[in-house]
Amino acid sequence: MSETHRTLSGTEAKRLHRDWRRRTERVVSLVLDNVQTPFNVGSIVRTAASFRVEHLYIVGAAAITPDHQKSKKTSLGTERLVPWSEHAAIGDALASVRAAGQRVVGIELATGGRPLHEVVAGVEPVCLVVGHEDRGLSAGALASCDAVGFIPTPGKVGSLNVAVAAAIALYEVRRAEWTVPPAP
Repeated sequence: MSETHRTLSGTEAKRLHRDWRRRTERVVSLVLDNVQTPFNVGSIVRTAASFRVEHLYIVGAAAITPDHQKSKKTSLGTERLVPWSEHAAIGDALASVRAAGQRVVGIELATGGRPLHEVVAGVEPVCLVVGHEDRGLSAGALASCDAVGFIPTPGKVGSLNVAVAAAIALYEVRRAEWTVPPAP
């Protein structure tokens, strides 16, 4: 006999999310390295708010910020829930990340990269870095990462939209935290 499903009520959904918030302690931040499409930025901001990103670092002279009108249209007001800052250079943003004690993990198809689930295992503070929609991470960002992870894509398309990649990476960071066995 199959189980009957129904959509959770507002109260039930709040309880469910509250339970998951209690299980979520890992510090996670995100760097957008020259991401220039407002709709991608808005989507990333909304995802960042969903996965409790501590800080969003926007890097690049032409990068779009969460307060851009088209970004706000996609983020649906969640830009007020994620603290963010602008940085002209990747080094400035990553200096702030490192000062906060976070390990820097680039999300990129690059030499030396490992599957993302191997790179973000555990509960240590981490900052994910995603890059430009077409060019990926800048050379400076790639050179500054402590590790590089990629998202295995076994289908016939070998790359993902930056907002989708950020969402998968943020989920994987949280999933890794949630599956660590409790200390004895």
